Amino acid sequence: MDRGWMRAHSEAPRREVLAGGVALVLASPDSRARADPTAVAPFTFHASHEALADLRRRLEQTRWPERETGAGWEQGPPLARLQDIVAHWRTNYEWRRCETELNQWPQFKTAIDGLDIHFIHVRSRHPSALAMIMTHGWPSSVLLFRDVIAPLTDPTADGGTAADAFDVVIPSLPGFGFSDKPTTRGWNADRTARAWALLMQRLGYNRYVAQGGDWGAFVTTAMAQQRPAGLAAIHLNFAQTMPDELPTNLLPDQQRVVEAMKIWREQGGAYLQLKATRSQLAGYMLADSPVAQAAWIYDIFNAGTGNAGDPEAVLSRDAMLDEITLYWLTNSAAFRRRASTSSTVRCSESATTRGVSTFPWASASFRMICRRHAAGRLRSTLT
Repeated sequence: MDRGWMRAHSEAPRREVLAGGVALVLASPDSRARADPTAVAPFTFHASHEALADLRRRLEQTRWPERETGAGWEQGPPLARLQDIVAHWRTNYEWRRCETELNQWPQFKTAIDGLDIHFIHVRSRHPSALAMIMTHGWPSSVLLFRDVIAPLTDPTADGGTAADAFDVVIPSLPGFGFSDKPTTRGWNADRTARAWALLMQRLGYNRYVAQGGDWGAFVTTAMAQQRPAGLAAIHLNFAQTMPDELPTNLLPDQQRVVEAMKIWREQGGAYLQLKATRSQLAGYMLADSPVAQAAWIYDIFNAGTGNAGDPEAVLSRDAMLDEITLYWLTNSAAFRRRASTSSTVRCSESATTRGVSTFPWASASFRMICRRHAAGRLRSTLT
């Protein structure tokens, strides 16, 4: 990474800010930074002991419902499975491990369109590295990309070449994690895409690519449609290919997709209806109960790993709890519901170069393209 650039943005003295039970260590900007709306301030995160003690107390005092009457996961996470992961959360899980990992990467905040946007920014040591902005979805955060930062920024350590290198910019979506929470409607994919283009401009990138999955794919697609200066290409691992009006005659593989969507809407889309129609209601439940938060996200992890009933076969228990705990500590549940309420997605043509990856399951899919040869193939289409 460019240590000189780091020093340029970290000369201000630091102070600790304790708010809402969470300690955030931020740079205290000098008078010039306060007067500069484009200032970029270093950021680190440290959860307060009080916040972690409160979480443990709430977990210990959980009032459980009766067990499910259906088979498997058809009514949500089975009681025994959820009790098992919550017991691990309460007794064996260590948030400080995740926190230390998170704080190893350079993190910053900058004001864009009225919100302080948090982002990880790791510059490659290779001077010709191509910049890439990577957008997470739900139920994930910047932690989604934890396993790809090193291979992308330093491919030579993994047997690649300097030509495979990327600078990575990984923002927290508005209302998620350490980014500010909007107080009004309107922060949809289009608005977020414009903010990301401004962020890349502010960081000095004249040419870059964008990547996204889940909600991040909507943002990344919107960037391609808007065609901001400097955006060379996009990569999606959640392609939006369902047309508004279906053709009369479908090919066999198209018919299978339509049938799968129908099954999902009838049997797996209840959470989407709740957050789209009663976002504040969902927020009350998820902001007050860590078990509700865990159940909500654990269920999506099961769906995202193929609905096999065993998400731990694909994702480690601690990795899932890292995401769940970050959502809990930052009280990020309610806005995710509101973001769906205020958003629409346009399916339109774009001249921007696009690449798409598809895999048997979505939640862990991006890990597969972190290998140097995948990065090299993307890079080769741009040079």
